[in-house]
Amino acid sequence: MPELPEIETIRRELVKEIVGKKLEGVKVTDVRRRAKILIIDLASGSSLVFHLKLTGQLLFNAKPGKYTRAVFKFTDGTNLVFNNVRKFGWWKRVKDTSEIEKGFGPEPLSKDFTLKKFKEMLSRRTKSKIKPLLMDQQFIAGIGNIYSDEILFASGVRPRRRVKTLNEKEIKRIFQKMREILKEAIKEQGSSIQYYVDARGQRGKYVKYHQVYGRQGKPCKKCGTIIKRIKINSRSAHFCPTCQK
Repeated sequence: MPELPEIETIRRELVKEIVGKKLEGVKVTDVRRRAKILIIDLASGSSLVFHLKLTGQLLFNAKPGKYTRAVFKFTDGTNLVFNNVRKFGWWKRVKDTSEIEKGFGPEPLSKDFTLKKFKEMLSRRTKSKIKPLLMDQQFIAGIGNIYSDEILFASGVRPRRRVKTLNEKEIKRIFQKMREILKEAIKEQGSSIQYYVDARGQRGKYVKYHQVYGRQGKPCKKCGTIIKRIKINSRSAHFCPTCQK
């Protein structure tokens, strides 16, 4: 599923392409992201909200195809195409996005998300395992399977560790690596594992930097130990038994 870096990539591209254009006679005023959700604001006060889920794609000025579920036409002749192979993704027009946005935790790249705040949040979830907690959208917005694996590898922490076992240095590393990795992934237009492409139809290039995600059975790029894949709460987790403690 596209995560924060993928949706943020699409958002930044669409800001350049569609803000100021008219959709059905109504001007597009902004393109925003909340967690893994993309929001297109209109001058009328309503918004188009998209969640790509597993197989959704949002393409600017593209040709509709077999899996196109909606086409949004701008008055200048360009369009926005919503593809959805397996129909898990969705879009809707809403008058107020506050209900959709309020169910998420803080944005990990926001200025308000500090190490102090992160520590306070963890102190209320001491019994939780760190991998599922990072993926909990009510705890932190936008992180999923890919980036939780990569963050924990970079932090040297195994995905099954409970919060109460983390020391000060490990918590600080998780916080720092979270921000570093998400920013780097945005620079590379995200990770294309299967269906994800950016708004221009290009694949994300961050996959080549993956250290553990999707690399089960392969040697760790750092130490050579074979990467393992386990299940935690029915979700997969990838880690290096040597580099992660």
